[in-house]
Amino acid sequence: MPTTEQLTLDEKAVLLTGRDFWSTAPIERVGVPSIVLTDGPHGVRLQDGSPDHLGLHDSRPATCFPPAVAVGSSWNPDVAARVGSAVGRQCRALGVHVALGPGVNIKRSPLCGRNFEYYSEDPLLTGALAAAHVRGQQAHGVGASVKHFAANNQETERMRVSADVDERTLREIYFPAFEHVVTEARPATVMCSYNRVNGIHASENRWLLTDVLREQWGFTGTVVSDWGAVRDPVAAVRAGLDLQMPGTGGVGARRIVDAVEAGELDESVVDTAVERLLALTELADTSGGEVDFDADHALARELAAECAVLLKNDDDTLPLAVDARIAVIGEFARTPRFQGGGSSHINATRVDAALDAIRELATEEVEFAPGFTADGSGDAGAMRDDAVAVARRTDVAVVFAGLAEADESEGFDRDGISLPETQIGLIRAVAAVAPRTVVVLSNGGVVSLEPWHDDVDAVLEGFLLGEAGGGALADLLFGVANPSGRLAETIPVRLADTASYVNFPGEQGHVRYGEGVMVGYRWHESVGLPARYPFGYGLSYTTFDVGALCVDVLGEDTARVSVTVTNTGSRAGSHVVQVYVSTSAGPVRRPRRELRGFAKLRLEAGESRTVTIDLNRRAFAFWDVERDGWSVAPGEYAVQVCENAASVTLSQAVTLRGDDVLDALTMESTVEQWFTHPVVGPTLLAEFADRADASERAPDMLRMVGSMPMRTVVGMLGDAAPVTKLEQMMELSRREADRRISPA
Repeated sequence: MPTTEQLTLDEKAVLLTGRDFWSTAPIERVGVPSIVLTDGPHGVRLQDGSPDHLGLHDSRPATCFPPAVAVGSSWNPDVAARVGSAVGRQCRALGVHVALGPGVNIKRSPLCGRNFEYYSEDPLLTGALAAAHVRGQQAHGVGASVKHFAANNQETERMRVSADVDERTLREIYFPAFEHVVTEARPATVMCSYNRVNGIHASENRWLLTDVLREQWGFTGTVVSDWGAVRDPVAAVRAGLDLQMPGTGGVGARRIVDAVEAGELDESVVDTAVERLLALTELADTSGGEVDFDADHALARELAAECAVLLKNDDDTLPLAVDARIAVIGEFARTPRFQGGGSSHINATRVDAALDAIRELATEEVEFAPGFTADGSGDAGAMRDDAVAVARRTDVAVVFAGLAEADESEGFDRDGISLPETQIGLIRAVAAVAPRTVVVLSNGGVVSLEPWHDDVDAVLEGFLLGEAGGGALADLLFGVANPSGRLAETIPVRLADTASYVNFPGEQGHVRYGEGVMVGYRWHESVGLPARYPFGYGLSYTTFDVGALCVDVLGEDTARVSVTVTNTGSRAGSHVVQVYVSTSAGPVRRPRRELRGFAKLRLEAGESRTVTIDLNRRAFAFWDVERDGWSVAPGEYAVQVCENAASVTLSQAVTLRGDDVLDALTMESTVEQWFTHPVVGPTLLAEFADRADASERAPDMLRMVGSMPMRTVVGMLGDAAPVTKLEQMMELSRREADRRISPA
C-alpha cells in the first residue's frame, strides 16, 4: 500500500472526496485503486445507469433479503449474520467493495419514515443483530458501513435539524448500538448522519467523530459521510471525517488544498485521514465469485419465516388446515409489499406472492378478492362488497392489509399509524360475515390495530419480509413453519401514548428529545401505560415452560443468569429468553426495566435446555454525567426473566457492591449532601444534637434548605458561620474520597 509521503497534497485531497456518485478516486501513479460503495443493507443496490441515492433509478438484479425491521423481530443474531453473509457474497460477485449498512438508529417514534431500515427500539437488541450482520458481511472481504451516526431518528428536516439530546440519553440509548458494533465487529466504515447533534452537524462534530468514536471506542476504520451530508469539507476533515461522498467535481478537494496552503488546516490531519482511506482501498482485491440466485431466494424464504410475529391466535385459528375452505382477500396477497422505498430499494430477482404460495399448499380451491387497491383508486365500496361475498362462502378469510410503498419511505415521516380507512372498513366487514378471520400485515413501520383488532380471530404481523416473504407467510399460515418472531418495537394503542409524541418531529430547526432515556417500552413500563402489544411479545404454535432461574453475582458488578426452557407442546418451536434488569439504586431515574440479555432457543417437542446469559458491568450501569463515565450504584437489583417487556415470568433480587466512590464536599455541595455524607454527616448531626431546639427542628430545616448550596447558607449566617470547621470537614471529605479511589 502506498504511503502519504508518496502522494502530493492535491492527490491526498482527491482521495478524501469521491470520484463520482459511487466510487472513490484512484491514484494510478502510485497504484491506489478505486473502490465501489453502494447501498445495502438487505441486498445490493448497484446502479448501472443514472445514479441516485433515493432509489429512483433502476439497479442491477439482486436478492432482496428481509429488511432490518423483519430481522429485528427475529431476535436471532444468526439470521442477521446469514443476511450479512449473503449480501457480502453478492457484493463480491458484482464488484462492490463496501455495502452501506446496517442501519442501527433507534426507533424513537413509530412515525419515522425509515423505521423499516432499522432494527429495534432497544440498543442492546439492535447492537447484537447489527454486529452479527457486519461479521457475516465482512467475512467475505466486503466492508460494512454502520449508519447513521448519530441521533438520526426522523426524516423530517433530516439534513439540517438539530437533535437536541442530553448526554446520558445519547450514551444509554442512541450510542450503544454503534459502540457495540465498533468494539465487537470492527466495521470497515462508519457513516455520519445528515443532522446536527446539539447544534453541530454530525459531519463537523469532532466530539462525535473523534473523541467518542475513535478515542473512546477505539474505531480505526474510515468515517464516510452520508451522501451530501458535508457542508464544509475542511471542517469535516478537521472533525475526523475521512471520505466525503458523493464526489463534488473537485470542489471539495480544492477547498482542502487551499486550507492547507493557507495554514488553516494542518497537513498532518489530512495525512491521517488519507492513511485510513488507503487502508480501506485494500478491499479492492476482494471482488469475484458467482451468485446462485435460486439458492439465495430459498435462503430469503427460510429467514423471513423466522421474522414474522404472531400477535393473536384465538381458539387456535392458526395454523390453517390444508383442506379448509379459504378466502384470500387483499391486494397485498397478489401484489406483495416486501421492502421499503428509498436508497435501500432492491431490484429483486423474483418476488413470491402469498396468494400463489397459499394455493400451492392448499388442497382445496382458494378464492380471492382484491378488496382494495394499493394506490386507493377504484370503487372501494364495490370491492368491499365482492370481498364480503367471498368471505361468506368460506371457513376462514385471510385478509392481507398494510401500507403501500407510497405511505412510508426514506425522505419523509408518516403522519399517523392507522391503516387506510378502506382497509379498516374491509377488515371489519369481512370479520362480520366470515366464520373466522385472519389478518396478515405488511408494513415497514408499526401500524395501529385499532379499531378492528377485537373483531378478528388471528393477527400475523409480517412487517416487510423481502422478496420471498409471500412464500414465508404461506409457510407460517399452514404451520410448515412455526412463528417465532418477537416484537422489536412496541405497538401502542394510540400514537399519543408514545413517549416522543409531543416532541416529534420538532420545530424551527430543532427536535428536543424530551423523553430522555424513556424510549419505547421503557416509557410504557415506567409510567404504567399499557401497549396494545409490548416489546418482546410474540406467540407460537407450541408452548414453553421457563424455570430454574439462578443468578450468580460475579465480583462487584457482573452476574451470570441461567434458566431452563422446556417445549411443553406437541411441535418444534423457538423461544426467546429475555433477561431484564430493574432497579431504583443510584441518583438518576431509571426505567422500570431494561433488556440486558437474550437468547433464542429452538427446541423439539418435549425437549429441555438450560441457557446461560452473562450480564456485564454495563447491564447494571447508568451514564453518570457528574463523573463523565459509567457508574454502577451500590444496592439491590432485580434480574427478571420476562415473556415480554410487560410480563415478568421469574425474578431474583441481587445486591451489588457497585462503585465505591464518594464526592468530596465543597461549598457548592448542597446542605443535604453535607448532612448525608457518611463521614462528615454524623459530625454535623452531632452538632445539632447538642442544641435541643435545633435538634427538634432539624428534619423540617433540612427539607427547607436541603437543596441550597452550603455557600448560600454560610452567607446567610454571616459572622456566625463556622467557616473554619467547615473547611476542616471539607478536607476530611477529600481524604475519604481519595481513599476510596485508591484504597490502601
